[in-house]
Amino acid sequence: MLRLGRWRATALITALVMVLAVLIAELVISVLGRGDRWIAAASASLCSLVLTPLIGGFIVKLVFELEGARQQLAVLATHDDLTGVHNRRHFMAEVQREWLRARRYNLAAAVLLIDADHFKRINDTHGHLCGDELLRQIARATGESLRQADVLARFGGEELIVYLPHTDALGALDVAERIRAKVQALSVAWQGAPVGTTVSIGVAPLRAELPSLDWMIHEADTALYTAKADGRNCVRTLPFEPSRNGDAYPVNSR
Repeated sequence: MLRLGRWRATALITALVMVLAVLIAELVISVLGRGDRWIAAASASLCSLVLTPLIGGFIVKLVFELEGARQQLAVLATHDDLTGVHNRRHFMAEVQREWLRARRYNLAAAVLLIDADHFKRINDTHGHLCGDELLRQIARATGESLRQADVLARFGGEELIVYLPHTDALGALDVAERIRAKVQALSVAWQGAPVGTTVSIGVAPLRAELPSLDWMIHEADTALYTAKADGRNCVRTLPFEPSRNGDAYPVNSR
């Protein structure tokens, strides 16, 4: 019914009811052994054409309204109502499966933890509505820097989190740097004045020693703390494992 659409579904129900009504009318005449079959068929068809679109159309309308409400609830359950990106609960459930798959098949992956710099100062100076709009713009700019397979969510407050499947450490640093530069270039017009901010980003690549996704996020959070301590508006990560050729990746990156 949902695939057909509201009007086609109503038409199909009307046709089915009309055929069924004609068959029942013919059956009654056959059982009674009297009556005009043509008049019975015409009467059944007319009643079906008049009544079914009214009753069936109402039922179809309820079905589509119920489906619309279900879809809206699904969005509210999985998305953050302010930024429109996934919420923390959905991120953890969705990424947990991807993380286990990456661990099992030894696939590259990384987590980015993104935090807006001096966000409380923006709220105190320009108000929370300005802060909300700026956070929406940060989420949008972050999403524009990602692939379709990447998972973006609001992790809490002014923090965003990103899961990058099939991405090694250097690739994750490159994505993080693009996000940092894109947010730095943002400017929100608020009450006649431009308002902008920067972000600090912590990067945590998937390592064999990590026992869980929570530990991977903890490493990203530790790297984010380092970025804050190093003056903000930068990208930081913990020391990497040696690469295959024996060289070590840099500890800090910007």
